[in-house]
Amino acid sequence: MNDKMSEMEEKVVMTPKSKTATSTTLIVERKAVVAEPSDKIHVAGGDHTGIIINKEKNLENGVTEQCHAQLEFCVYLVSAVDGSHTREARALRFWFKPTVPLQDCPHEAQAFFRELVSPQNFPKDYVGFIKKIIKLMQNKYHELKVLEVELRQEGHATPPPVANGVLTKFSDEENQANQTYLSEQRVLDMIENAYPNPLTVEDFVTVGRWSKAEVKDALESLEEKGLTRTMSEGLYIRQHSVDTQVVKQMPTLSSSRQPSIAVVTALYCEKQAVDAMMDNQETYVRYTTVGESNVYTLGTIGAHRVVTTKLPSVGRTREAMTAAGNTTTRLLGIFQKVEYVFLVGVGGGVPHYTDYTKHVRLGDVVVSTPAKDLPDKYVYVFCEKAERNEKGSWEYEVKPYKPMNFLLQELAIQIRLRGVPGRWEKPEKGTDRLTVDVGDGAFIEVSHPSPQGDQMGSRVHCAPVASGRAVSSAGEVRAAFAAHARALAYDCELDALDAVLDSVVGNRKDCFISIRGIADYRDGTRGKEWQPHAALSAAAVMKAIIAAMDPPSD
Repeated sequence: MNDKMSEMEEKVVMTPKSKTATSTTLIVERKAVVAEPSDKIHVAGGDHTGIIINKEKNLENGVTEQCHAQLEFCVYLVSAVDGSHTREARALRFWFKPTVPLQDCPHEAQAFFRELVSPQNFPKDYVGFIKKIIKLMQNKYHELKVLEVELRQEGHATPPPVANGVLTKFSDEENQANQTYLSEQRVLDMIENAYPNPLTVEDFVTVGRWSKAEVKDALESLEEKGLTRTMSEGLYIRQHSVDTQVVKQMPTLSSSRQPSIAVVTALYCEKQAVDAMMDNQETYVRYTTVGESNVYTLGTIGAHRVVTTKLPSVGRTREAMTAAGNTTTRLLGIFQKVEYVFLVGVGGGVPHYTDYTKHVRLGDVVVSTPAKDLPDKYVYVFCEKAERNEKGSWEYEVKPYKPMNFLLQELAIQIRLRGVPGRWEKPEKGTDRLTVDVGDGAFIEVSHPSPQGDQMGSRVHCAPVASGRAVSSAGEVRAAFAAHARALAYDCELDALDAVLDSVVGNRKDCFISIRGIADYRDGTRGKEWQPHAALSAAAVMKAIIAAMDPPSD
């Protein structure tokens, strides 16, 4: 009797469902069976006891209801004969036991997928891929009842550069930065990043390892196009598209012209987008050859006076962080009637591979608001350190930020329900490609989850925003920390923004918010193609929040 009971314990059974010349579909299911070994049935033993490989084709997968979650991704198979590549689409469809609430099924499916493609032991071949699915189902995901696996070859293809047969990064800008070729665009990027600080020819030579003659030719061409200008002999700065007054000190403003709202940006395209939302603009550059220059654009949005600035030095250095903090402190010192502070710009989205309602994709906007299920109502969290403990779990050292007054967050939630105002042109749809890091510099491409009903177009998400180089790069820790903090966006790796918030809090500004337009799936700095659109979308949400605020009392 006991022997019979043990034979009827649940086992993980793999069965072929269908096969064509270009596709194979397998069913891996958990069920109680009595199996006798034969030429069609292999009953595993040893470490694999509890696994049955059924070679008999079976068209039924044990369920008739629609799958609870699904996803699809692509790999490139390399022929051992001639080295040619074949693109293969792999689809996973999940059915869970009734004990798993339907709303939790996409989360469980995403957790399974992340572990399946974990960089530590990503299966590089077909057999390893199927074996890992079976072992995960047997040893960990006990509530997963049925998993349907479809492998579909889509013909020969010329993939992007690959490593170990897996799709690699589409554009590795860090590698591009190490290249020594000079272009006008690279010179312009450096000028825009430094703005409003001027750069010398020697600055370009030092960073880019270019010759002085090459740099001067590029600068002259950019000046002819009206993109740069010479501040003084040998100093170059970005030419603003609006009239700019260069001053040693900001002029004294009457009480009626004092702004109550300050907007801080880090990238040039972010400031352009924010300025485009204002009327009655006046731009001042507080120019100095010693220390940091500052730029202030004053204007109106509705009934509110607004001042915008751009951090004059960005990067991960201590100098950049100090400059960012000083710039913010100086801004709040000059414009002492500022009550509300917005951090507006681009960021990296946190995707969800199986649930569209939780998925953040390029062109969406994430507004920093507290997580509903966490007691600590922070809106922005900076991770200073991330390490694994002895049990293999991640531990973090964080610096959370939360405003004393949640007015801006409350207005943002209302904006989210109404959607982003206006229409904003996006880059081509094919440029929004979602990838997963599988280690060794390699990536796989994952299809976006399908929208439900009329859930289309760019969306506004309300959730915490995270930052910190320890967690914002691609990889396992990025996803783990996002889940830990409930974050849906990462701020750019410019740790200087942490110094900005320190200054905001230190100056007792009780109402602040971060708005991030999603430009890539890392930290916003890699998605240059999407940056202008993402920055504009973030600025549009900023404008909608300001327009919803009560007019100033004075």
